[in-house]
Amino acid sequence: MRWEAFLSTVQERGEYETAQEAERAARTVVALLGAHVVGEVRAELAARLPETFALILLNPLQATEPLSPERFLRATAAWIEGATEQTAAWDVSAVLSVTADAAGEELTRRILLQLPPGYDSFFGRPPPN
Repeated sequence: MRWEAFLSTVQERGEYETAQEAERAARTVVALLGAHVVGEVRAELAARLPETFALILLNPLQATEPLSPERFLRATAAWIEGATEQTAAWDVSAVLSVTADAAGEELTRRILLQLPPGYDSFFGRPPPN
């Protein structure tokens, strides 16, 4: 997916007033995601993202343990100035749903297998039964 298309879709889904707001959210969420996906899955996802986000994904923040969805939201809120857990949920869902679109169904399924339970809705997917 091209940079402009990725960012404009994040801006639209997140209802951000500016592209800068969308980019700030995308950089933060992709960096946090990169700390949670590894190996071939991370490399394949990076190949489907715009180059700037691929580099962020491949050089992630370091995580000592996988974050639950709730802790992922708290971490996102901590990294985005002025964010709350509620606005972070909006940011995470906007960015990860666009990331899922770029990844496609099969790769998104493999990404979700590497994450703790509960991330499905962030990627715009229904939770498993």
